[in-house]
Amino acid sequence: MPTDTDADSSRDPAAGCGSPTETRPTEPRSTADRSARAFTPIAGVLLLAITVVLAGGVVTAAIGAPPEPAPTASLSLSATDDRITVTHRGGDALNATELEVRVRVDGEPLARQPPVPFFSAAGFHPGPTGAFNAATDEDLRVGGSASFRVAGTNAPALEPGRTVTVDVSVDGLPVATLETVVESG
Repeated sequence: MPTDTDADSSRDPAAGCGSPTETRPTEPRSTADRSARAFTPIAGVLLLAITVVLAGGVVTAAIGAPPEPAPTASLSLSATDDRITVTHRGGDALNATELEVRVRVDGEPLARQPPVPFFSAAGFHPGPTGAFNAATDEDLRVGGSASFRVAGTNAPALEPGRTVTVDVSVDGLPVATLETVVESG
């Protein structure tokens, strides 16, 4: 009876394996080859994970940064004839270049809003006072007042007995909503 050793020696090595179930012995792969192949997918996954984490951190820092809070100030409002005056009673100083003032008369917004600070603007008499005047470098501070006069060409008109509401904001952040009734001077 032939042995496995005899069958292997009688076979032609170029002809392949003797039967479909037999396998040809292969040379063992070195540990270095297997390590290099296993390391490549791990390195790719790690680089991808690091990139995702860093990108997420940048997006979070850019979008999720808390906005600077609005200044806190106590303001009062008076309206006499065509003049609207805002007086600072306490709290943070308000930078005039960052101020936005919106006026409503009996709930209806003025057709032209005051572009504070300004000197002359359509819908207003020239020469506002205090921080509303572009010629001053003032902030609106405690004890200070700023005023402007609404021209008759602006609507709705300021008339005694009408309610005036003024919204004051700094860089789009609301600081105060003030309301008073127009008095005659």
